[in-house]
Amino acid sequence: MRPDDLTPAQFVQYPPEAQQLAIAHLAMLKHLPLALLPLLLRETIAYDWKFPIERKDLEHQYDYLTAMTADDLRGTMAPFAQLKLTAELELVDWVNKPGEFSERLTAHLWASHQIDAFRTASVNYVHKLNASAPVEKLPAPRLAMVAAGQGVAETQTAVFRKLRPYGVHFTNVKPEDGLAALREKVAARARQYPQPFAHWHIDGANISPEPGIASVCFDGLAGVRSKLVDKMRRVMQPGGGGPETLRTMLAEMRPEDVGLSGAASDAVLNRFAISVLTEGSGTQIFATTFVQWSAREVLRRAQPLTLLARFTPRFREQSMKDLLAGTPHQPMPDPDGSLVDAGMGAFYTWINLQRLAGAEQSRFLVWFEDHREAVAVGPGMKPNTTSSEETRLEEIIGRMES
Repeated sequence: MRPDDLTPAQFVQYPPEAQQLAIAHLAMLKHLPLALLPLLLRETIAYDWKFPIERKDLEHQYDYLTAMTADDLRGTMAPFAQLKLTAELELVDWVNKPGEFSERLTAHLWASHQIDAFRTASVNYVHKLNASAPVEKLPAPRLAMVAAGQGVAETQTAVFRKLRPYGVHFTNVKPEDGLAALREKVAARARQYPQPFAHWHIDGANISPEPGIASVCFDGLAGVRSKLVDKMRRVMQPGGGGPETLRTMLAEMRPEDVGLSGAASDAVLNRFAISVLTEGSGTQIFATTFVQWSAREVLRRAQPLTLLARFTPRFREQSMKDLLAGTPHQPMPDPDGSLVDAGMGAFYTWINLQRLAGAEQSRFLVWFEDHREAVAVGPGMKPNTTSSEETRLEEIIGRMES
């Protein structure tokens, strides 16, 4: 099927809002080349489960393309239209399975040595698209906070070494009620700036939902993770289908397949949790990996005003010697190794924060949980300096926001 063959009936399997969006712009979609259209539909089919900022970006793309004259649209799409595709690609159900089409398209572009042309066309298109988007002022500077090192009594590790050059290293923080102070800060900003999915709490332990705060937690998803890992093991057993079947299964996973609610009221957050568990490597098994990947995806997708990410200990991996010997595995927490993981996770979280609009005004805090060390980065925090003055976390946050 070619793009100009599209009809409203072909979107009947889309979720309600995605279907409305596609049909409302059907005339424009029919003029897009096959090398690009399914990629736009891949984003469209998930419209009902996207975060507000993602919806706004997708709506802008539709408006941007629809507002073009026929000549402008033809000129913008020319680099994609010039790519030579095969008849087999046209036979793929790219309306309802745009992800499958994308995989086959990528393989074809590599095999036909057109991948560089496609990449250039994509970069130029996205650059023009982003340049046309209106710049919206944030209601407040972004604030990201990380708690790391739960369960560590003492350590010889130079904590947060990679972050110290960018801010103030506090060495005399009062640890009492530190975690409560971070949680209260998230709650206070949620009350002050009430926006859907603008304030997040990600945790390795189980946490209770709070009004105005989106949350995901590793322990709270224990049952979901167990069901998912069981499905993965069955696929990877002899006769189960192997890696390609596993990839397809994970890509098509729905919340209700692993015990999560499929209700519309839970759809966005549950779909996000599934994406973390099916797209991340190790997020199903390691608490530290789950928190790091979740923080990355929240910053990339939801672009929140406030984020609290708390790392808890992961379990120690079984040694190769024990695996080969068939020794029964008794999971043991590894707080010291988890602190190293969390230190890198905090650094990556700060890097991802810098990629968002308003990064120059953003604030970042990482605290060695139940200990006296913290690093604060942002305006007013002199880079590569140390403070031994006794202080509290809420006082540091107050200085960052002043």
